[in-house]
Amino acid sequence: MLGAIGFSGKAIIVKLAYRHGVDAVTLLMWRMLLALPFFLAMAWWSGRGKPALTRQDWRDIAVLGFTGYYLASYLDFAGLAYISASLERLILYLNPTLVLLLSVVFFQHRLRGRQVLALAISYLGVVAVFAHELSFKGANTAIGAALVFASAVSYAIYLALSGKVVQRLGSLRLAGLASSVACALCIAQFLLLKPLSAAAVPEPVLWLSLLNSTACTVAPVLMVMLAIARIGAPLSAQVGMVGPMSTILMGYFILGEPMNAWIAIGTLLVLAGVFLVSARSGPR
Repeated sequence: MLGAIGFSGKAIIVKLAYRHGVDAVTLLMWRMLLALPFFLAMAWWSGRGKPALTRQDWRDIAVLGFTGYYLASYLDFAGLAYISASLERLILYLNPTLVLLLSVVFFQHRLRGRQVLALAISYLGVVAVFAHELSFKGANTAIGAALVFASAVSYAIYLALSGKVVQRLGSLRLAGLASSVACALCIAQFLLLKPLSAAAVPEPVLWLSLLNSTACTVAPVLMVMLAIARIGAPLSAQVGMVGPMSTILMGYFILGEPMNAWIAIGTLLVLAGVFLVSARSGPR
């Protein structure tokens, strides 16, 4: 539960940092720069006594680091400049449905009736919140939602491709290595697109970035991994459903974002659809 709440807090911190006039490229650079030592330590710790990485391992790590942590993070940060934290979290929470759709398209997975219903319910919930926000924020909502949805697709690609690599390297080692690759890409992106003087941001942005990199990035990764080891992935995923609710509450109390019937209905629909997609059917 703490891991899910930590991940959800990322959107709140990003929205607070944007109030100081910082852009997505600079903000992401600071987040990843401060998180890099933790990810390197995670990769070293989990790799002790393990076989050396092969060239194929490094290729897989590079691809997964690009799709799952760099591209998904950048698109998410860019989208948050246009939409509320609540809508962002609901769109990202469509990940299980996107993985299912990718499995249908690329791995010949056959959809069952319950899964089709789950997809319809989930996307109806997002559309409800999106339409409500579109009515008072205008075209920017469409831009932001498209960017965050692209982020969700990028992360779904990472999830769909990472299965065999996780079995080979271990989840903690892969997370540490792929995240380190993403950190390097985010720092390189900043150096290519911005002058060094752009790194001089207001002091509150530095503190928010430190909080983002530790409490909302590194710590949740560790907590979710530890949870999966103790209670399994299915139960961890179900407990993780507190994430969207915690984002809505933090958005309301910290950012002053609206909380109304449309948001409540949309959230419940998304959670119900994701639960149907994730729940087991038949004997284990």
